[in-house]
Amino acid sequence: MHMVIYALVEASTHDDALSTGKSVFDRLVGADPHAGAVFDYYVTFDEEDTSVAGKSRWGELPTVAPIDSDDGEDLLERGWEATKEEFERNLDRVKEAIEELSDEEIMRDEDLARHAFHQVGAYDGPTIFLYTEHGTGIRHRGQLDRLLEESEELWIVPADVHF
Repeated sequence: MHMVIYALVEASTHDDALSTGKSVFDRLVGADPHAGAVFDYYVTFDEEDTSVAGKSRWGELPTVAPIDSDDGEDLLERGWEATKEEFERNLDRVKEAIEELSDEEIMRDEDLARHAFHQVGAYDGPTIFLYTEHGTGIRHRGQLDRLLEESEELWIVPADVHF
């Protein structure tokens, strides 16, 4: 499956932001020897030679954008809304499992209950759409707001990832 994720990085230029963003995505696919793979591979939106990912799958997206630009604000909103929606969807599944299933059924992962529990608590992967420049998933609004307030030259870099 494919999804678009976003790296929020500090940089002074477009090229530096793209390079730092690619470093984040490298970590998330396990290309960095000190990081475990969360996704299988990624394609950034500056790549033209693929017919199954990036622009060919999602259309034109900015390669990178300052966070305070119209494009940057749009990408940030997409990433945050997707994170919220996935969290709420999985939290609803957890609440339903607690109400309707026995402990034994939850333990057996009936209706993928345990999977939903895992997804609610995930720090990265398919339920997290925004990442810091250190490859850390942004899981709640306070964390995002703090990053936005403390950063001086923040950029957002989208990538199509496969998981």
